[in-house]
Order: sequence, then structure tokens, then C-alpha cells
Amino acid sequence: MLKATLRSFLAHKGRLLLSALAVILSVAFVAGSLIFSDTVSRTFDRLFASTAADVTISPREDLDEAVPSGYTATLPASLAERVARVDGVAAARAEVDVETLTVADEDNEPVGPTTGAPTVGVNWNPTERSSVELTSGHAPEGAGQVLIDSETADRRDVAIGDTLNVIAGPGSFKVEVVGIVTFKTTNPGAALVFFDTPTAQSRLLGDPDGATSISVDAAEGVSDAELKRRVTAALGSDTYELRTADEQAESDLDELGGFLDVIKYVMLGFAGIATLVGVFLIVNTFSMLIAQRTRELGLLRALGADRRQVRRSVLTEALLLGLVGSTLGLATGVGLAVGLIKLMGLLGMNIRSADMVIGWATPVSAYVVGVGVTFVAAYLPARRAAGVSPMAALADAEIAGIGRPLRTRAVAGSVVGAAGAAALVGCAVSDDTATSATLLGLGVVLTLIATVIAGPLLVRPVIRVLGAAFPALFGSVGRMSQRNALRNPRRTGATAAALVVGLALVGGMSVASASMTESFDKQIDDTLGADFVVQNTNFLAFPEEVTERVRDTEGVGLVVRSRFTPIAATLPDGDRVETTAAAYDPQLDDVANITYAQGGSADALAEGQMAMDREFAEDHGVRVGSTIPVEFQGGRKAELTVGALTDQEGADGFGTQGGMYFGMVTLEQYAPGGQESALYVNAASGTGADELRASLERTLDPYPQVQVRDLADYKELVRNQIAVLLYLVYALLGLAIIIAVLGVVNTLALSVVERTREIGLLRAIGLSRVQLRRMIRLESVVIAVFGAVLGLGLGLVWGVCIQRVLALQGMTELAIPWGTIVAVVVGSAVVGIVAALLPALRASRMNVLAAIAHE
Repeated sequence: MLKATLRSFLAHKGRLLLSALAVILSVAFVAGSLIFSDTVSRTFDRLFASTAADVTISPREDLDEAVPSGYTATLPASLAERVARVDGVAAARAEVDVETLTVADEDNEPVGPTTGAPTVGVNWNPTERSSVELTSGHAPEGAGQVLIDSETADRRDVAIGDTLNVIAGPGSFKVEVVGIVTFKTTNPGAALVFFDTPTAQSRLLGDPDGATSISVDAAEGVSDAELKRRVTAALGSDTYELRTADEQAESDLDELGGFLDVIKYVMLGFAGIATLVGVFLIVNTFSMLIAQRTRELGLLRALGADRRQVRRSVLTEALLLGLVGSTLGLATGVGLAVGLIKLMGLLGMNIRSADMVIGWATPVSAYVVGVGVTFVAAYLPARRAAGVSPMAALADAEIAGIGRPLRTRAVAGSVVGAAGAAALVGCAVSDDTATSATLLGLGVVLTLIATVIAGPLLVRPVIRVLGAAFPALFGSVGRMSQRNALRNPRRTGATAAALVVGLALVGGMSVASASMTESFDKQIDDTLGADFVVQNTNFLAFPEEVTERVRDTEGVGLVVRSRFTPIAATLPDGDRVETTAAAYDPQLDDVANITYAQGGSADALAEGQMAMDREFAEDHGVRVGSTIPVEFQGGRKAELTVGALTDQEGADGFGTQGGMYFGMVTLEQYAPGGQESALYVNAASGTGADELRASLERTLDPYPQVQVRDLADYKELVRNQIAVLLYLVYALLGLAIIIAVLGVVNTLALSVVERTREIGLLRAIGLSRVQLRRMIRLESVVIAVFGAVLGLGLGLVWGVCIQRVLALQGMTELAIPWGTIVAVVVGSAVVGIVAALLPALRASRMNVLAAIAHE
């Protein structure tokens, strides 16, 4: 049996290779993502471990910033002198590290990275643990001199002697580059600009005695943990945050973790799609191979092979396929990781390929995924093979299962589909976001399973409609292609299932993104009343200096500031909600249209008062007049009175639960030091919009990080943000289509082999090569379009349900992107044509007599 299994495996290696590609792709993405994330984590772990001080003292920060506020937490630099006197301390240094600045060259072009990594201003205080070393020029001396890292200098053509414009929170100032520093280890992707310590304190922090942290070196013989204990005893346990070198490295790595997780989970998403679609391909391939080997399996049974041996034979083939696919996939994953490392290098994060880390979990995961998926996918075909009767060796029927009833599928599909439909209906009618989202996930999974199970039941009615025009357009060739697709509903359904998965995903997300765009457009139209919005390109905060320049611009009539700040609010029902609140100037009604359920902007923005979303307030027992304990950055606490309740769509956004806001005077009282998030600008009387825009752009020319946007620009900005998600979905769709094409190719190739004698007879009675190729192409097209119709139909249902979940967050508009849907259907037909090229060519080249004699 083993010899027979190996011979069978090698005899069909060409067909199995197409199935192996699905395994290779899924394993490659799993292995590549793990190798890349492990390599980056290990690289940064070494960087942080080698540069962290024995103990680092930082301001205690209990609130996380979901939206940047521009606030930099500080502590007294004089604390270093106090710490230096603690027993066991060898040295203590005040450090300044600011990420809220912009640095521009003489042409007002930013010299920092454009990939989202920050431009960091640091005081020059070199030690053995510094991440950089001075390689040319001299150290900065005085307010007008800086050092810059070599990679930024090379990327932006900055040289010693060049003048840069530094735009920091306290204001902007000119500096001269007097030296270049080079990273000793990995550049995390940021641009580093070094100042002398007094300049960093006064010009970056606005506080001559401020620092962002204190670095403490242990005396010989004193461990980091012991040093932390002694310093904590001297300073008090609740005043500052103290971390040992290991704890600081872990904290820094955690901050980087979000970026790494995005890449890792995106790639694992690709792996998941490849795996899911690959299962259908492998099941279909093994099912067809077993159907074609009915006589062979019957002979094995007649010669004495029992059911277990036959089943084991098929599963052994699957195991071999999984091992080969996993091995090749692991090698491909290494190449993928190298490619990602190179890509990160282009984006400014230099990681050496020689430092690549391949942990034990990577090959284990690769083989578990590859072998496991193949083994599971082949199990049902293996059971079917074990059921082949010895009498099948005497029958003249190689196509098994064509005429078997689909009653079991009908019952199973109906039960699962009904459960899925019930979950989606529950999602649509639920008023609770968490419940609705849970039901949505359950409904998506169940309806997808039901569609795959019941797919063969839909083959005949749907394909009869889709291929109805074929006889009229293509004559007998069109009729035969339609009937070929109808011949084996199980096979057609399984082949189309790969497309169903990908297109259901893209259909659902297209509806969701179109609805989000439409909803945001409506919200912007309904709420934004300003002529222009001045905002940072990356939604980061910008210094008050920009505000003053805008106010002084000719033609400006009104400027209303907006700031964000993290807060923690303790509500009457006992919940403590950490969120991001906004602050506005008193003239908010002149630039925004806000619907209030109770009170108004004057009540919301009065000193010591705040506004809150009505529904959120009702859920937590808040009413107008309620007093809410609020904690701000730096530990400052306040008792704010609810002066107004709003009734706005989309009051809750990312990190802004509860739609809370208050006046700028309240924010400056309890959380000073923040920066503007946006300016809402109205033109003065007699000034046209185009004239004002031109004036604002001239004013803001020295500030390259800031943009002027009108209503249309703001909508386009939101659309672009949503499009990023959609592009990811399209990439997943592309991967699914690639595997689906392999599936169609595999099915048609095996179908051609299966119908060899039939094709020979058709050729003998006059069917030309061109007609034969056309027949196979049309069969492929109708299968692909069938998959598209099922997938898009399912995706539209998902999309509507996703929109109902979004509606609970204020995004109430439903939009169906009909253009995208039509384009996908047309694209599916093209996919069918492409997939049929090789099988059709092979069929047309058959020798007619040999085909007729084929058994």
C-alpha cells in the first residue's frame, strides 16, 4: 500500500502542485510574519537593553493618549542632584526627550520621516550607553547649534553648516547643524536632533528647570533592583515612575508593540484567508482525484485492501503534500521576511538581514498549519475513498457521486443558514453595540458555512440563469459549456467556494466603507460651519505660535481653537471611564452646528462645566447639573458640572467615548501645556474664501506640518483614511482570487482528464479546436460568475449588518457601492477566462484517436 501510495502521489504531482501552492502561500505568510516580528522585537530588545539606564525616573502618567494632545510630561531637572546623593548612585542625569516638534530645512521641507515615525528633540548628554556617537563636527554649544543623525542627513541632504528651522511647543527658532551622529545599533526610524541641555529645556520644554526623565547609574556592586528600592525610598513610591533597565526596555518595547502587531496581524490575516480558501482547493482536488481513481481503488479493495488501508493511503498522500508545501512555504516565508526587512529599511528602520531570528515556534507553526490544513481538508475525501466498493473495479464509471442526492447538504445548510440568519437579524435590531457586534461575527461565520454547504444546491438554478444566454450567443458550444458546469453540482460549488469567501469579504467591507464615507460626509456637512480648518497633516498637535500667526493673517475674522486631552471620569453609576475629551473656545457656535438635547454651548463651555452625549449620560445616570469627578494629565483633579447634553450623531469616535468636551478656560486651568489640535477659521466680512485661503497658505508656509482645509478637503481626508482599510481588503481579495484561480485551473485540468474520451468524440464529430477552447472558457466563466454572485450576495447582507453596528456609533447612512459590485462581477468573468487558458489549450492539443481510446 505504501508503494502504491507513493506511485499515486508522484503520478499526480503536477495536479497536486497547484494545491500545494495554497499551502505554500498560507505557510509563507505565517512564517514570514513570525520571523519578521521576532527579528524586529529581538533587535529593539537589544537596542533598548543596551541604552537604558540602570534606573529611569519618569513623571507618573496614569492616562493613555488615544488622540495626541501635544502635552509633554515633565519633572524638575534639579531632581537629578537629589538622586545623586542617594547611597548606591554613581551618577544621575536630567534627560530631555520631546517628540512634539517639527524640523524643516531652508526650503521649509520637513527633514523628519514621512512614515509616521517621530522627529525627536534630545539633549546631548553622551554616555557609554548612548545609542549614537559623534562621527563628524563638534558637540552643540548654545541655542543656535544642533547635531543630526546621519541617516536623516543622508535622506534629506542635510550637511554640517546647514540652517534648520525647529518648530517646538514654546515657539520656532533657527539652528545650525554643527555635527553628525551615527547610530551604534538600529535606528528605530525616527529623526534625532540633539541640542545642548539648557537649549533643550528652554526651547523644547519651555521650562529652564524641566526634564522628561532622570537617568540613574548604579555604583559598583549595587543591582538595578536594589538601586530602584533605594531611590524609591528617598523619593516616595507615589510621586514618580521608577523602572530598572529591564523594565524600561520592556516598556519601550511595549510602545513599539502596537506597530509590530499591526504588521503581524495583517500578515496573519493574509495567512488566514490563504488557509481558508486553500481548504476548498485541496478538498476539491482530492475529491476529483479519488473520483477519477474509482476503478483503481476498487481494484485495491478487490485485491484485499481494507477500508482503513485505503483511507490511510489517501491521508498519506495528503501528509506528503502538506510536508512538501510546508517546507517550501517555510522557505518562502524566510524570503518574505527578508523582503519586509528591506522594505522597513526603505522606510527608515534599518534592520540587518543577518540578525534574522527564526525561533522554534516558527517552523512548528509552519508545519502545524501546512500539514494540519492539508490533512483536515483531505479527511472527507479519504473517507469517501474508503467507501469505494470492490465491485467498482468492474464498473465503467469513473465519476463518483454525480447523481447522489443533496438531501443531507440541504438539511445541514438550512439549519446552519437559519441560525446564521437569526444572528444577523439580531445584530440588525440590537441597540447595544457589543451585543450587535458579537451577533454580527456569529452570523458571518454561520452564513458563510451555510453558503459553502448549500452551494451545490444553488448551482443548477443560478447557473441556468447565468448561462441562459450562452446557447443564443454561442450555439451548441454555449449549451455544452452550461451543461458541463451543471453536470456535477458538488464540484462546481466547491470550485466556486474559494471565490465566494474572497468576494463576500470585499462585498461586506465595500458596503461598510461606503456607508462610513457617506456618514462622515453627512456629519461634516451637518456639523462643520467654519470656512477653513487648520490642522496637522497627521492629526498631531501644533504649537500656539501657529494660532497667533493665523489670527494675525489678513482677512481672518474668527479663530476657534480645539484641543484634545485624556481624562478619567468617575460616573454616578460607579464606572470609571478613561477617554479623550475636547476643549473649545467660547465662539464654538460660530464654526460648528451642534444639536443639544439640553442646555447649549454657553453652558457647556462655561468655566468648571462640561458637555456629554445624551445617550451615554442616560446609560450612566448622568443629568444636567450632575457633578462629575474628572482626572486630568499630571494627576490634577476637578469636579466638573454637566451643563449640557448633546444629541449628535457620531458623538463617540476612536478614543472619545461619551462625547465629552468643555471650555478652553477649564482645560488650561487643569491641564496646561497642551497644544492645538485644530483651528476653525472664518473669513472677515468682505473677504472671499479663495482670498482667505491664499493668505492662510502664505502665513503657514514656514510650518510644513500644518495644512489648510475647506469642507471638500476635509471630506477627502476622511475618505483617504477609510480607503486605507479598503485597500487592505482588496489585497486580501487579490490573494483569495489568486488561490481561487488555482482552484479553477485545477478543477478544469482534472475535468479535462476526466472527459478525455468525451472530448475525443466531440472532436471526431466535428468540434474544432477553437470551439473546444471556447467551450472550456465559457464553463470557467460561468463557474467564476456563479461564485461572484453568491459571494457578493452574501457580502451585501454582511455589509448591511455591519452598517447597523456602525449606526449605533452614529454612522447612520447606508450606501451600496454599485460600481464596485459591477466591476467585481466583470472581473470575475475575466478571472474565469484567465483560469481556463491552460486547461483549454491542453484539451485542444489532444490527439483525437488517443482520446477516443482513453479509458
